[in-house]
Amino acid sequence: METRNLQRNPILLVHGITDTEAVFDQMAAYLRQMGWTVYTLNLVPNNGEAPLNVLAQQVADYVAVNITPEQPFDLVGFSMGGIVSRYYVQRLGGISRVQRFVTISSPHYGTVIAYASQRPGCVQMRPNSLFLQDLNHDVQMLEELNFTSIWTPYDLMIVPTHSSKMPVGKELSIPVALHSWMLRDVRSIEAVAAALAEPINCDRRFEYIPNSSIHN
Repeated sequence: METRNLQRNPILLVHGITDTEAVFDQMAAYLRQMGWTVYTLNLVPNNGEAPLNVLAQQVADYVAVNITPEQPFDLVGFSMGGIVSRYYVQRLGGISRVQRFVTISSPHYGTVIAYASQRPGCVQMRPNSLFLQDLNHDVQMLEELNFTSIWTPYDLMIVPTHSSKMPVGKELSIPVALHSWMLRDVRSIEAVAAALAEPINCDRRFEYIPNSSIHN
């Protein structure tokens, strides 16, 4: 894949539950080698004890400190990090900054695995949670971005696996055997790079005022 001559935005990578920024080491190294500037952050706490909207504010705060206001950037969220990133984009004004947005194995419509915990962030990732219903109510706004959802039909963390599919943007199914391998499999890494090299949708809107939000 030849992307070296394309203009690139900085990229922010947002990890999933119980992870740290280290899970992106291989993907970040690949993207940097291809010429991108890559940022990562640690969400705290990372175990579901904090509501996802609280973690999304950490993303907003990190962006405010590390990426200059006039600089558009691209966003990649893995698993829970994809939902945290969606809240930032859809509810905290991130849609005015983000141009390309990629989610990897994220429970957009919930995962039954989340019933194993009563922690607030896990409750929000259950199927049909009020939190996900709220985000999915106006999911069409993501069409204003270059949005791509990447998932695997063999995911044992996102159940059912098609919960990672979205009705907007592009989607790509990659037959990776394990949830965590989605960040290390070369096919997945190359798919992310390809999505981040796509030309920007010129029809996208650059201003959006966040509206109502539901937190549980």
